[in-house]
Amino acid sequence: MPSYTTADLAERVKGELKGRADLGIEGVGALKDASERQITFITDQTHAGLWARSRAAAAVITDGLDASGHDPNARALIVVPSASLAIIELLQLFAPPPLLPDAGVHPTAWVHPDASIGQDVRIGPHVSVDRGASIGDRVVLYAGVCIYAEAHVGDDSILHSNTVIRERCHLGQRVITHQNVSIGADGFGFEPAPDGSGLLHVPQIGNVELCDDVEIGAASCIDRAKFGTTVIGAGTKIDNLVQIAHNCRIGSSCVIAALSGLAGSVTVGDGVSIGGAVAVSPHVTIGSGVSVGACSGVMRDISPGQTCLGTPATEAREALRQAAALKRLPGWMREVSRRLDSD
Repeated sequence: MPSYTTADLAERVKGELKGRADLGIEGVGALKDASERQITFITDQTHAGLWARSRAAAAVITDGLDASGHDPNARALIVVPSASLAIIELLQLFAPPPLLPDAGVHPTAWVHPDASIGQDVRIGPHVSVDRGASIGDRVVLYAGVCIYAEAHVGDDSILHSNTVIRERCHLGQRVITHQNVSIGADGFGFEPAPDGSGLLHVPQIGNVELCDDVEIGAASCIDRAKFGTTVIGAGTKIDNLVQIAHNCRIGSSCVIAALSGLAGSVTVGDGVSIGGAVAVSPHVTIGSGVSVGACSGVMRDISPGQTCLGTPATEAREALRQAAALKRLPGWMREVSRRLDSD
């Protein structure tokens, strides 16, 4: 287990050390649970007020917060511009080494003779790589990954167990998919049969492209386009259990939280934040820099830079005014009834 002094860690995160420099730190823990050999982090005043009761030896704290009760003779604070960013550095420092599949191709994996396999790959048990597929250098495929024909996985990508990459889909470099991700399943396209006999399946002949540095959470699904390409832009991060329908185009550096669903042909700009359990109607455009609050329903276009809440999603201040008015409605109704009864 690695061990560092508080002076080492302060230098590592370029922070100002307030307190002891010689404390040995062996890991990272939550403020309430950390031990005497761990460091924690404090990002707001509420948690700063709990510092005196924590057992942690040290804390990384955002500048400007008041950690009342701090004893510099016993513990240490490392003051940084952003504790949320500094803790990333420390988590990387204390992270255990990744447990990767063995180098090479596992004996139970199947690789088609016409597939292309890069250098220094790690292909785990029961992986399938079909004809014409290409796997870049240093790619890691955990057990049960299935790569369909003519799909491409870019250099340094990591696909966790039971990920499925369907035919002709393209993954850029350093893409990460967590377990049970589906890339390129048919879009949900059906039309009523003219004779009323049922539903006709609309062929989905496009594909999916995940650009560089995209990360997809467990059990999320990104459907292939009806025609053309469903695109997830560079650096975008998608949480668990998210549905992205056919022909969506998601910009770069977006975050989409769990249980959200985007219907077909939605366009999302760059740097958009979509909270958990958000539903987006078909053909809607969400402008760059937009934030959509959790459990909202987006039914019409949102201009760049807005923060929206509710169903239908409305500019945040207006949505809060509506919520406040709704909360007062029962009282207003009682007052109206009282006045009517008095007339």
